[in-house]
Amino acid sequence: MKQNLNPGKVRRQINIINDIVFSKVRDLEGNEVELKMTLLVANGNSEMRLVLGRDDEQCNLRQPVIVWINGNGWRKVPSRTYQAAESVYLAEHGYAVAVIDYRHSGLGVWPACIEDVKTAIRFLRANADTYYLDVEHIGAIGRSAGGHLASFCALNDDQYRTAEWESESDHIQAAVDFYGPVDIYTLDMQNILKGEDPRQTREGLMIGGDAAYIAATSRKASPVNFISDRMCPISIFHGNLDPLVPLSQSENFYELLQKKGVESDLYIVQGAGHGTREFVQEEVRNRVLSFFDSHLKQPQERKHNVKTQRSI
Repeated sequence: MKQNLNPGKVRRQINIINDIVFSKVRDLEGNEVELKMTLLVANGNSEMRLVLGRDDEQCNLRQPVIVWINGNGWRKVPSRTYQAAESVYLAEHGYAVAVIDYRHSGLGVWPACIEDVKTAIRFLRANADTYYLDVEHIGAIGRSAGGHLASFCALNDDQYRTAEWESESDHIQAAVDFYGPVDIYTLDMQNILKGEDPRQTREGLMIGGDAAYIAATSRKASPVNFISDRMCPISIFHGNLDPLVPLSQSENFYELLQKKGVESDLYIVQGAGHGTREFVQEEVRNRVLSFFDSHLKQPQERKHNVKTQRSI
């Protein structure tokens, strides 16, 4: 069969730029650690650049950025990109996606992880010209522990800033929290009631120290304790059957956000546990896209228009 096609040129090629070093920090033993990110960005024709040294069409479009924060209980992940395939749909819809490292609990204790995430945001702003990024529109998304860190970023306060890229802001314009443990203190108390040693729990290892230190510091590591009118809009997704992070974590967070007047949505995903397949379905993805589009894109760029509701 011979056939002519005229597909047009609306979609741009997505390129993966791997192992971008954004920070150099110390681990628990004082050794230097390089933190890296993987960037998914539609920044021109990489194939033609390699072969001919030029693009067919130079990309001058500044793309809004979404920082993808891995979960796994703040512990070491198999690789930075082990969930990166789940972020491709964001890149397909016009976002540069930065999948980032941060010090897991084997390399650092609180506040190392949130310091690293904030450093990554400042790096992206400092290097926006290199990667064609829109520094005025940056969002964050994370699952579980990543949701906790995305929620902390959403506070837009100036806690836990380090000296790297210090001239830049680490404030963001929108955040998505997938079933994040946003009240670490309450989880810590629940673990103790269940007879668990707080020093050996995911939360305890992230904070470090003895039981008394964990109890005291867990309040400082809980976004629920720092809600203010500085916060950016936030969208929360949580399964009603989550066995690891109780739904009440997100419900209480949402109620506090509403009382403070923070623009926020809570989606209770029916039949979903912790990170189960319900969260990667089109209905959920479309709501994430609609939320980010409304806060990170100009009106003429928005294509999703999904009404907010409490349960899906």
